[in-house]
Amino acid sequence: MAEMEGTGAGVVADPHGVLRQGRVFLDFFWDIASPEREVRLAATENLLRHLREGRKDDELKYALKRLVEGLGATRQAARPGFSLALAQVLQAFEEIPVCSVLEQIKERHSLEKGKKKLVKNAAFGNFFGVMALFQSGRLIKDQKALLESIQLLQQLVHHQTHLRDLPRKTLIDIISEVPETVFEEVLFGILQSDLASAFTSPDNLHLLLVGMQKFPGVLKPRNLKKLFGSSTVVNEENIPRLVELLQSVAKSEKKDKKLPGVAFDLLQVSLKEGAFELFWKEGVEDGLLKEKSGPTSYMCYRLLGSALPLLSLDQLQVVLKGKVMQHYGEHMVTTQLPERFKFGPDMEAYLDEFLSGCDDLEKQLAVVIGFSTLTNQGSPVFPGSSKVVRHLHPVALQKYVDWLKDMFLRPDLDCCLDFSSNRQKHNWENVNIAHLKATRLRKWIMHRLSTIIESSVKKEESLVMDISRFCFFHAFFETKKKTAQICETSVLPAEPLDGQFHSMVENYFFGLLQTLNTLTVLGDTAKAAALREKHIHGVTADGKLWIFLLVEYANKLLSSEHVKAVKPLTKEQRDAWERTLESVKNLQKKENKSDCAKIAAFQQLLLLMAINLLKNPSETMDVLSDLLKCTERAFSKEPKKKKADNAEPGWIEVMVEILLSLLAQPSLLIRRISRSVFVRICPNLNKRGLQLILDVLDPYREQNEESAVVVMEESNKKIKPTQDVDEEGSEDSDEDDSEEENDSGDEEKNEEVDDDFRSQLMNVLQAGNALGGDDSDEELDDEAMKALDKNISALFAEQQKRIQAKKDEKDRIRKETILRRDFKIKVLDLIEAFLTKQSENPLVFDTIEPLLHVIEQCMSSDSGKQEVDFLQKTANIFRNSLCRAKQYCKKVDALKEDLHAFVERLVNKACKHTDSSVALYYFSASLYLLKVLKGNTPDKSSTPPTPLPENQSETTPQASQLLSTGCLDMERVTAIYQEALTQLLTKRKTALTSSMFYDFFSRFPIMCKPLADTLVKCITAGARQHHQGQACVLLRRVLLIPEVKLVMTKQEWEELIRESISQATESLKMVGDCTLKAEKEKVGKTFELLNFLLKIAATENLRVKLTELDRVLLALNWPERIGNSARLDSLYWNVMSWLNHTKPKKEKTTNKPVQEAEPLKRKKKGFLPETKKRKNRKKGNQENGVAPEAGEDGEPAAPEEQALGGETPKKKKGFVAGSKHKNQNRGVRENGVAMEDSGEEAVSGGDAVADKKKKKKKKKQNMNRKRKGDAGNEDKQIPAAKKTKWSVSQETQQKQGKANQQKQGKANQQKPGKAKKKRKEKKTPALQE
Repeated sequence: MAEMEGTGAGVVADPHGVLRQGRVFLDFFWDIASPEREVRLAATENLLRHLREGRKDDELKYALKRLVEGLGATRQAARPGFSLALAQVLQAFEEIPVCSVLEQIKERHSLEKGKKKLVKNAAFGNFFGVMALFQSGRLIKDQKALLESIQLLQQLVHHQTHLRDLPRKTLIDIISEVPETVFEEVLFGILQSDLASAFTSPDNLHLLLVGMQKFPGVLKPRNLKKLFGSSTVVNEENIPRLVELLQSVAKSEKKDKKLPGVAFDLLQVSLKEGAFELFWKEGVEDGLLKEKSGPTSYMCYRLLGSALPLLSLDQLQVVLKGKVMQHYGEHMVTTQLPERFKFGPDMEAYLDEFLSGCDDLEKQLAVVIGFSTLTNQGSPVFPGSSKVVRHLHPVALQKYVDWLKDMFLRPDLDCCLDFSSNRQKHNWENVNIAHLKATRLRKWIMHRLSTIIESSVKKEESLVMDISRFCFFHAFFETKKKTAQICETSVLPAEPLDGQFHSMVENYFFGLLQTLNTLTVLGDTAKAAALREKHIHGVTADGKLWIFLLVEYANKLLSSEHVKAVKPLTKEQRDAWERTLESVKNLQKKENKSDCAKIAAFQQLLLLMAINLLKNPSETMDVLSDLLKCTERAFSKEPKKKKADNAEPGWIEVMVEILLSLLAQPSLLIRRISRSVFVRICPNLNKRGLQLILDVLDPYREQNEESAVVVMEESNKKIKPTQDVDEEGSEDSDEDDSEEENDSGDEEKNEEVDDDFRSQLMNVLQAGNALGGDDSDEELDDEAMKALDKNISALFAEQQKRIQAKKDEKDRIRKETILRRDFKIKVLDLIEAFLTKQSENPLVFDTIEPLLHVIEQCMSSDSGKQEVDFLQKTANIFRNSLCRAKQYCKKVDALKEDLHAFVERLVNKACKHTDSSVALYYFSASLYLLKVLKGNTPDKSSTPPTPLPENQSETTPQASQLLSTGCLDMERVTAIYQEALTQLLTKRKTALTSSMFYDFFSRFPIMCKPLADTLVKCITAGARQHHQGQACVLLRRVLLIPEVKLVMTKQEWEELIRESISQATESLKMVGDCTLKAEKEKVGKTFELLNFLLKIAATENLRVKLTELDRVLLALNWPERIGNSARLDSLYWNVMSWLNHTKPKKEKTTNKPVQEAEPLKRKKKGFLPETKKRKNRKKGNQENGVAPEAGEDGEPAAPEEQALGGETPKKKKGFVAGSKHKNQNRGVRENGVAMEDSGEEAVSGGDAVADKKKKKKKKKQNMNRKRKGDAGNEDKQIPAAKKTKWSVSQETQQKQGKANQQKQGKANQQKPGKAKKKRKEKKTPALQE
């Protein structure tokens, strides 16, 4: 390395020596400049490994040279890549002097010597070079290099156009890492000018603030006074300038959406100097905040959030009650539009960070209360559902809950930082503002208390019970007198709660009750952990229900004289309450016995109805009394008696009716508890109870009930006025489709007037003599006119009332329809729960037809969103919970006959249906019943199982399971599905599809054996060609099922293959010309089936006669039979290959050389002469006085065979048209004799004579030979100008007769002198191949 120190940044002496070592080393530098980050990092790592392992000075020098040069690369991704690589190299090889590398960087990327257009690259090269030195960690250790680097960065600051503020930020980063002694001895002198001008730019101010925090011993107040005249930065004189600098920074960094570093450092310096209040009030509230712009406002909000961890308790009070906080609240209220930026999530992140990292309970409580008291007309801006409270310490959380309760009872609006918008002030001028604010604050507090229980904050059971009792008390009770026994009565509300507010608190309480019902077990005890492992919710650590504890508390309040209920209970209702508590206690005594799920269901429902009795006493009373009776009967010890048809319904039926009535309630809690109760009692469900649920879904019963409504609705449509259309524009979107249909007929409806109204109007006019005859010329006086107007107005007012009444009735019916449909959707939850929990119950079969009726009805009804949701949910339940259920009824031997009749009924309906989508559900239901019948084991008295085939004597368990028929009556089931399969393949219009039967065969391979004959016969017996092809496809897919072969003997399998081939052969015999698409598809599907059958016959060595098939297939090998389809041709020869026939190869045509010569023709440049264009050939010949020559048969030659209008000099010398090379195969010689190849055949000239001008321009006839046969068709498509003489094959010319050779020989001997002239005119006769 001594040589490197001596050479400094000089050029590498022998770079070619490095280059000759291979490309691996050089490829590292290419990969370092890659735009992909992973590639750059891998290349840097590989380069370091290579340099460490090699330890070659020339490679290291070359690597430094390349890395320094790459610092100023034009590609943006290359600069940081080379900078990182250089930093890693300097860090790995500490023997490299940093100063030498810095000098090399300055020399290679000189800012003065380089061209003006390369200044940008030079500036980036210097910057990334300093960055590399700093990242290597060695710059701080070398004071000389550090000084030069700082000076270089100061020089780069002037290149702000390209580098912006990167040099200044890098300078600050370097200074923050420098020790204080180095800063004082080396850098303080050169940075004095920047520090002295700290108030001129944000970068200089940031440099000063970083230096003050990093080097307090150097930048003392005395030195600061020498620099810029004041010993502190934050003072009254500097505040205006600081505000200007912060404003400029806020505008320049508004896109970063974060607090600038200079602002945060200024905040820290103000705290250090003891001038925070001055900075906050003068600089932030009265400075930055006065400029009403988004960037400055967001900077103030970020300063507020960032300052929370740094402030003391008193300073927090100053900030949380200041103008910035109020301004933030106004921002939260006004930014409700979705496209506007909201700072709420950012502020919540600041709060979350502060509360999670703060250990001071007082500070936690102060910040949470401060944000809770930022109110808009009494309602806090802080979200009531915010999750930041999860970081509160349990003690702080308890104090916060106590503060919320106290604010609810005695709202202290003076401690709130309240604000109002101008619109609110205008709208609420005549409203009691104090009462309104207190109500809004109490509403928010209730929401906040209920969400604290829901949050994941660590809480004790005592806190949860305290909040629940507080909400419950103020929802249903009021304090008459204070008492120590009830802590909620210790403080009376400063302002009494009205009935409307009590109703609102009731809703919040039921939401809280829903949270308690799903709350996990709290506590750290072993019993609580065991309950959590069992996923038990809604109980305390000792196993008691939360709702039971609240009912006990309610009973205590009802028994106390110091409180009164908001809705007092009557004596009958109070008796029901007492009976309910007694029933619950009796049930709790039976918990250790059996039927724990049934006991828990009744207990939970009784407790819920007891609390609901306090909310709606009159409505709940009937349900509660029925529930109490049902409870007594359900747990009575009387023996069960067989009920007659008209007997009193059982407890399960009454329970179902109660649950159905509760499902119609708007409370989500009641509906969820009703569903959970049904899940627990559904094992006791009987047929009558299930029928009550299914009756709700019955679409036919609904139609009968609404028949009168439908008539009324139709009659209303006739008298609907036009002005009602605009009024109905605000109705729900569910009726948009029906309204659009009604709008088109509004004009016609308006023309139709009620006859009764018309007669009444005529009577009024006649009574007033307004309808006088022709003879009456008297006019009515004023009094008569007034009376007439009064009568007419009264008549029209009555008519308008009737119209409005009809409109209201129609709207009522529409709303009832929506509610009824919504109720049905909720009832579907009970059906789904029953099918899921009781899939082995025989009552499952009773749900099949009702669900199918719902699906069928919804398919034919309107397509509203609610209707579509109802249909989708029903279809999903039917498909997933019923048909695809893994568990099913295992005891159906007694129901075997009914299930077979059910299968027959379902298949018949599927066959008779017109909609294939509905027929698919019926068919799927029949397959489900088949699965149940096949999976059940018959009694011993039943018929013995089907004997195993001979080839399955040693059957595996899987094969025996496939061959088992269970309770299936094979003959009956075969007849049912055989009829359906015949309908599919013989009838033109049917809703059945082949995919249904493929699913049927794949799920029940045992049914393939009896139905395979039907498929085979339909190959020829199909009604249409489509049906025949469908039979081929279905048969092939059935034979592909592996289990099909297991259910047949070897002889049966061989006979099936033989018969299938025979039927396919007969089907091919009926093939015509294959001109229709259906015929082609049938032939293709038949070929696919034959290919599969012949493959089976060949691989299994089956004895099959293929003579007839071979004859039929050979007869089809004509273009007019199977057409010109490439697919049919391929399938045909695939079949023929199994019959030892090979597809003949196509012979090469004689025009192939012409195709090879075509590219040469395309290379010719320029324009085609007019006489050589196709449209001018005949014209050119006629102008030259030459008629078209005749062919061999005496007819005129084709236009392609006629001579062109002229000839270029190159053609005279033997060049091929369009080519620069001479034609070596030309048979014409200079002596007048034309020879080709061996010279055995000579081409003589003709007898025609033309003038010299035409002879020179005429095309040589040897290039325009005509051939007959198949080649003639191709020859017509190729212009003669593109043919060459050697394109005629030798084989074709050898077939010419000997007489023609002799004749040509004699002609050449007699006229040797004319051969040269006439060889251009005479055409060689076309040779037949």
